[in-house]
Amino acid sequence: MLIPCIDLQRGQAVQLVHGRKRELAVADVFGLLEKFKSYPWLHLIDLDAAIGTGDNNALARELCLHARKRYKLKVRVGGGIRTTARALEIAKWGADQIIIGSAAFREGKINARFFRQLLEKLAPARIVIALDASRGHITVNGWRRKLALRPEDVMSQLEAFCSAFLCTDVDREGTMTGANLNWFRKLHESTTHPIIAAGGIKTHREIGALEKIGMDAAVGMAVYKNRLR
Repeated sequence: MLIPCIDLQRGQAVQLVHGRKRELAVADVFGLLEKFKSYPWLHLIDLDAAIGTGDNNALARELCLHARKRYKLKVRVGGGIRTTARALEIAKWGADQIIIGSAAFREGKINARFFRQLLEKLAPARIVIALDASRGHITVNGWRRKLALRPEDVMSQLEAFCSAFLCTDVDREGTMTGANLNWFRKLHESTTHPIIAAGGIKTHREIGALEKIGMDAAVGMAVYKNRLR
């Protein structure tokens, strides 16, 4: 299944290469909901909040509400969710699932204390953990900081805290150079949980290959550049 993404930066929907270089921007963010209305799921990511340079709270909230009420889309929201209070705030927007990234780790280790607190308020079914990697190692803080950990080494320990993993190949993100299917197969073998794959995906054939592995595909650049028809 293809899942379109709306990544917010300074009030616009953007697509970045490797999470840094802006490739394109769309000012009519609400117009994208019409474009994506035929898909069952939508990913809504606040890049400014993820990096720590601000936030797009009001816009993200309205997009989430609009997507669910008008278009009946299920929405996953992520970006800068580092406290239980923040996760609960976004849950009140009507987000079906919350994506936890940087907060999953503290001092290079799994932040079990944070997850225990979070699970007192939200069921694991509403939590997705982002395990984004560059050269095989997990990256956090908007992909600015690399940990010694690898996704396949921590997935089994994190399964109790979530219902799925969002795994982005940062080295290919925004490049449309093709999905690293070997890496995604390795991840699939490391967990019993569903995985949403992202990074470099550019063709329906790749999306089909990921489906055969048992994964959904979160796609940005190829959708915005109309490479998938």
